[in-house]
Amino acid sequence: MESTGRTVAELVARQWHDHRPGLRWEDGTLTHHEVAAGAAARAALLDDLLPPGAEPHVGVLLDNTPEYPLWLSAAALAAAAVAGVNPTRRGPELARDILHTACPVLITDRARLPLLTGLELPGVRVLVTGTEEYDALLAPYADAVPDPSRAAPGDRLLLYFTSGSTGAPKAALCSQGRLAAAGRSLADQFAVRADDVHYVCMPMFHGNAVIADWAPALAAGAGVALRRRFSASRFLTDVRAHGATYFTYVGRAVQYVLATAERPDDRDNPLRLGFGTEAGAVDAAAFERRFGVRLVEGYGSSEGGAAVRWAPGTPAGAVGPAGPGLAVLDPVTGAECPPADLDAAGRLRNGDLAIGELVNRGPNPFEGYWRNPEADAERRRDGLYWTGDLFYRDPAGYLYFAGRADDRLRVDSENLAAAMIENILARYPGATAVAVYAVPDPVTGDQVMAAVAGAFAPDAFAAFLDAQPDLGTKMAPRFVRVVPRMPVTATNKIHRALLRREGVRCADPVWWRPPGERAYRPLTPEDAEGPLVTTRGPSPVRRQGLEPRTR
Repeated sequence: MESTGRTVAELVARQWHDHRPGLRWEDGTLTHHEVAAGAAARAALLDDLLPPGAEPHVGVLLDNTPEYPLWLSAAALAAAAVAGVNPTRRGPELARDILHTACPVLITDRARLPLLTGLELPGVRVLVTGTEEYDALLAPYADAVPDPSRAAPGDRLLLYFTSGSTGAPKAALCSQGRLAAAGRSLADQFAVRADDVHYVCMPMFHGNAVIADWAPALAAGAGVALRRRFSASRFLTDVRAHGATYFTYVGRAVQYVLATAERPDDRDNPLRLGFGTEAGAVDAAAFERRFGVRLVEGYGSSEGGAAVRWAPGTPAGAVGPAGPGLAVLDPVTGAECPPADLDAAGRLRNGDLAIGELVNRGPNPFEGYWRNPEADAERRRDGLYWTGDLFYRDPAGYLYFAGRADDRLRVDSENLAAAMIENILARYPGATAVAVYAVPDPVTGDQVMAAVAGAFAPDAFAAFLDAQPDLGTKMAPRFVRVVPRMPVTATNKIHRALLRREGVRCADPVWWRPPGERAYRPLTPEDAEGPLVTTRGPSPVRRQGLEPRTR
């Protein structure tokens, strides 16, 4: 079946009569043809289930089971949209997400069904996969044939929730045309072949797994292998079992894989590439040494408004060159930030001026949020797309990620970026994961606090800090929280909102270095209530550590 691939529906239909393995999971395989047939059956069922006049939305509350890509494919054929429901949400918050996205149909399974107990979901029909009732519903549509003609590039296909750390999660929109174009672009960038296998271990309710992993596989006719939930201990076993050649990662997943016990045959694997964000230069180098696999750090806002693509010649630590329209702007004045002034050790000497928000001043495919004009206005300001992410640019035009806008710290009137400090602390021997965040200073501004997972020795840590040539005088952590495991969100990003909220008054051991002292010592309850530690109350959510921009 010929197809230009302008829509995801066309890419799904193109699998018809392709009898190569297309979808793999722990104990099963479907051919590409069977995937297309299953999608066609579910699309026909959805047509009959959607009430007249209802939004053509289907909620999916599942782990990475075969039903997830089948329903994504079905929605594309039916010119409908999938709302990926975050299974870590609970009670009224979970009900809010389902009702906010106007889903008259919700797909779940027995494992997730208890999450819906007691929720008021008026007008929502729940289908439980893997049951006799579900199979009976699908049976009449077994002979359906995929027909992509109903779908248009502008049809809404995804409603995927972005971070809710500063309020209720926002449902970003993605059309069939944008997802198909993203899949083709990544397939071209990484030379994805039809005989590749993409390992999908990040949760499919998040944009990373769908846009950066599933979509390029679909565009290239490659196979997909699913891991129900990310498992560091099973990572290499799965890769070998499925013959996986490509995977994506988010947040600290790479650190957890590196924390597993090394084996002499670690490099004996079929992987050729990993693509993702926030691995850090230290972890990327360690991953390549151990597994023989290059990690490509990329940047793309979840909403599609800006992207930075790595290119040959990109310096270590940089994401890539600034493409047309991309600029680093001061969020208060709107002026372009000056280039970074880096010393011989790579220390940023003018971070207070050079770090700003990445902005796209050119055309972009941002399609907005579902029924959230306030969030739309935050992203679209003065005719520009503001990413909410901090960057700085070197004199050659390469961009360096410096964290989320809410991750900026202001210490002694100097602006610092958490991501820069994390990249330095990640070198500390024995640390399996690190996170840097702000806690309020007793007088004004912030103090630097770090959470460290893994081995921690206070004297060795202090000596390590003294030996880092690119650690600025304000960057050393005042407080160090030693955690058994780094708290992460459902998408494997560090849960900074939780760390900031708990601050120094947490259940884990905390070490601190009083002003003017070099050594770290345990923080006692008396210290925590003393004048050098006592905070001004919970640190407010700040944008760039500055006052809101007036208009």
